[in-house]
Amino acid sequence: MEELKRIILDQETDEDRVAGISLRPSDLVDFVGQKDLVDNIRVAVEAARHRKEPLEHILFSGPPGLGKTSLAHIIAHEMKARITVTSGPAIQRAGDFIGILTNLASGDVLFIDEIHRLSKTVEEFLYPAMENYKIDFIVDKGPYAKTINFNLKPFTLIGATTRSGLLATPLRDRFGLAYHLDFYPPEELARIIENSALKLSIDLEEGVSFEIARRARGTPRIANRLLRRVRDFAQVKTGYSRITVAIVVQSMDSLKIDVEGLDDLDRRILSLMMNSYNGGPVGIDALAATMNEETDTICDVVEPYLLKTGFLRRTSRGRELTDKAKKHLCS
Repeated sequence: MEELKRIILDQETDEDRVAGISLRPSDLVDFVGQKDLVDNIRVAVEAARHRKEPLEHILFSGPPGLGKTSLAHIIAHEMKARITVTSGPAIQRAGDFIGILTNLASGDVLFIDEIHRLSKTVEEFLYPAMENYKIDFIVDKGPYAKTINFNLKPFTLIGATTRSGLLATPLRDRFGLAYHLDFYPPEELARIIENSALKLSIDLEEGVSFEIARRARGTPRIANRLLRRVRDFAQVKTGYSRITVAIVVQSMDSLKIDVEGLDDLDRRILSLMMNSYNGGPVGIDALAATMNEETDTICDVVEPYLLKTGFLRRTSRGRELTDKAKKHLCS
């Protein structure tokens, strides 16, 4: 069960990071999906380059695996700028963050993943850095306290979050551009899979990319992960070098991933709600406790897709199953 959860639900793995280096598009032309967002970014990038100034600070929000990190790297490439990558939980001390900021050159891009998890202390340093490219650092205490001023070079901050509601309002307001990434339709995921297969030298039969795409939960990261698992299955179980639709179906059955992209955890949650709570409503804390899962796991990773596909709905009294979910469980 734990292995299946890692395949479908978890955040980016080490394998994803390694594969992402080779599979990640390098410019906006090659980025598939999110058309309106990409068009707006293209305009902002061209305008900033024309004015020869850094791009405004950008906030990307949305479920994990939809391309927020890829877009940050693409923006840096389009701006011909160096990118520094970190994450909210990785910045524990204000001194570490000051070191990162003071090492940024003019026009550099600073990408902070999970920016909603920044500590309050670090967040306070970020406000003047974003607004005025300055940091005021207080040393000593009481009558010996004094302020040290750091002047920063103009830079672009790109923040990514899966929980935009947890961002402090003062921080959210300092982003000049804010975009939400949504789940991808199967047609766009199929194009991403075909591009990845070409880069990985995987031979796909017609229809394979769509068969994988419709099980990928609308998420490019999962689509690429499933492609690699299908490749492994084809090589080990069948010995075939060419992947067929039949091989995809066999491998997905082995991983217990159905045609809707649901795995054991999804079906356990839906079955629990139907059998123990008569389809709901049920509070998210009660559901997480009964499932022995973290509330954040259900809220961040499981629930968004179930809501998007119409298996689940939120009400003022809690979560409820839809008729579509009940029909799927009975099929």
